[in-house]
Amino acid sequence: MSRFHVRPMTGATPSVRRAELEQHLAKLAAIGPEAINARLDELAYEWSTGRLTKAVAGLIVLAGLVLAATVSPWFAALSALGGVMLAWYAVGRRSWIAALFSAAGFRSGTEIHEEMMALKALRGDFRHLPTVHEIEDKDAIARLEGEGGIVFEPEDAKVDTKDAVRDVVSAARIESSEVAGV
Repeated sequence: MSRFHVRPMTGATPSVRRAELEQHLAKLAAIGPEAINARLDELAYEWSTGRLTKAVAGLIVLAGLVLAATVSPWFAALSALGGVMLAWYAVGRRSWIAALFSAAGFRSGTEIHEEMMALKALRGDFRHLPTVHEIEDKDAIARLEGEGGIVFEPEDAKVDTKDAVRDVVSAARIESSEVAGV
């Protein structure tokens, strides 16, 4: 397994990439929990554009320092270039090198995180978590259940896989305005 996993992005628009993600997640959900677990393991090692940008800038700084010490002091300019790249990325969170990695098929950390959250939701990781806005009347529900509960057909309760994936991807979306505040 390569630590530099590239997931091809064939669509240029966010809506096309989202549709591709939904299709991919629907296939994984249809295969079962083993496929979801395997994909989550892959995502743990997927390199984002930000991670690659920081790694390349760090390597440029180190290469400049080594070359300045062994070859010529003029190579210190290379270290300065790497430092400028790191500072540019830290302040703007985007840079020309991150754009190059994105064009090469690498995804942003946000996109990777969204897929991870969608997979965890499909796997059922969040079904037992309490909600902040739980408004149900527990006494009324206990009385209703004691009287036989709500009658429904088991097939009516089943959710279509594609609809579930679409709902999960929508719920897992992180708006860029939320990320910018982090």
